[in-house]
Amino acid sequence: MMSTPTVLLLPGWQNSGPAHWQSRWEALHGFTRVQQHDWMQPLRGDWMMQLEEAVLAAPTPVVLVAHSLGCILTAAWAQHSQNTHRVKAAFLVGPGDPEREELQAPLKSWWPVVMDKLPFAVELLGSRNDPYCTYARAQQFATAWGADLVDCGNAGHLNADSGLGDWPEGLARLQALVARAG
Repeated sequence: MMSTPTVLLLPGWQNSGPAHWQSRWEALHGFTRVQQHDWMQPLRGDWMMQLEEAVLAAPTPVVLVAHSLGCILTAAWAQHSQNTHRVKAAFLVGPGDPEREELQAPLKSWWPVVMDKLPFAVELLGSRNDPYCTYARAQQFATAWGADLVDCGNAGHLNADSGLGDWPEGLARLQALVARAG
């Protein structure tokens, strides 16, 4: 009998507010948000440690559901962790690009972005008009990380401002990814 995976939500820089689909999923589906010590001045090593502890504490295999800087966190964590075998899949939405000139100063501990293939099933959803990551850069991330890339069209940063609400289409994609990952 297969156990239900533990879904860990990985918000990006400044966390996900109450109208964000991650917060809605947390409330609707009981998913677990990985809490960070400092959402406003994120340090890559600190965030990686928090994710490591959450993965180790999970009672069942893990599915990572990341947004923005959470996507970059997933790649950085996977490069260093000895516990990637506990993760069955990662659903990466609207990756932010900390190497963009305007983001380099506040996110200096996050670059260079880790560009290693991830050792679990990965789907990356990118937008053609994301203000924090060009679609070409999202394609580079997907290729490097071994992710299936989903073109979400002109959907902005795929956050609360994108008007996704409870985002049932995203949840269906997540469920399909988990099913494919076994």
